[in-house]
Amino acid sequence: MRIGELAERTGVSTRLLRYYEEQGLLTASRDHNGYRAYAGDAVIRVRQIRRLLGAGLTTGVIASALQCASGEEARLDVCPELSRLLRRELTAMDDRIGALQRRRDALAGYLSAGR
Repeated sequence: MRIGELAERTGVSTRLLRYYEEQGLLTASRDHNGYRAYAGDAVIRVRQIRRLLGAGLTTGVIASALQCASGEEARLDVCPELSRLLRRELTAMDDRIGALQRRRDALAGYLSAGR
């Protein structure tokens, strides 16, 4: 299928699909006229990418995770290497949440001090 059809079937812009391809998350062959041609499983792959992005993963991490993804829900068959990678991501996310909570508390403190 061509990029326009993939965009329509997934609800993802053609610009984003090209970006996913640049990041190595999605592959396309080229027709004789130079147009991108995607295999039928590209719809599932795009849905997997979207779900993993929704979980807060970067495209770099997703590139590794996609090797273990199956189905539209992006179920991951977690091997030891991927497990270590996801645990690092979870720890980093927890650190960011902690930093945001401290900032929130500081802002709330300014508001309560002004009353």
